[in-house]
Amino acid sequence: MTLEGELIRLRAVEPEDAELIHTWENDPDVWAVSGTTEPFSHEQIRQFVERQLQGGDLFRTGQLRLMIEVPERSRTIGTLDLFEYDPLHGRAGLGILIYDAEQRGRGYAADAVETLCRYAREGLRMHQLWCNVGADNTASLGLFRKLGFREVGTKRDWLWTPDGYRDEILFQKILD
Repeated sequence: MTLEGELIRLRAVEPEDAELIHTWENDPDVWAVSGTTEPFSHEQIRQFVERQLQGGDLFRTGQLRLMIEVPERSRTIGTLDLFEYDPLHGRAGLGILIYDAEQRGRGYAADAVETLCRYAREGLRMHQLWCNVGADNTASLGLFRKLGFREVGTKRDWLWTPDGYRDEILFQKILD
């Protein structure tokens, strides 16, 4: 499965992505936004990739990970996840990571989210997507606001950090 945007391509996870996913998932700088609290082993990542390859599709597992590629550079720059898929109500959570800071601010994340929204609406017949963003994550707050996600709530003192608790913002986008 390949989904094309203006700048990026979304594709299924491949076996050769295991090392890249291992690196990204084990970076403590990413843990604050992913909710990770301990490192993943190579074996855990290998099994995750294997499940993706064996039909770890959204309808069976409730989650879908896609890799974000920049075709003109032949480079994988991040991931996009659908999770907590609810087929009855036609909704899922959305998470995105553009790993390398040098690749941020170039429109890749916006193009990836727009491409996924189109696929969710047209290909999966979903009604809405939602996401949670730390109140101090100005880049992600700006991204989702720009793309028409509406702020529908604030979870006070929701996220623990070494500097204290912080708020988390809930965003929602109706796809119809």
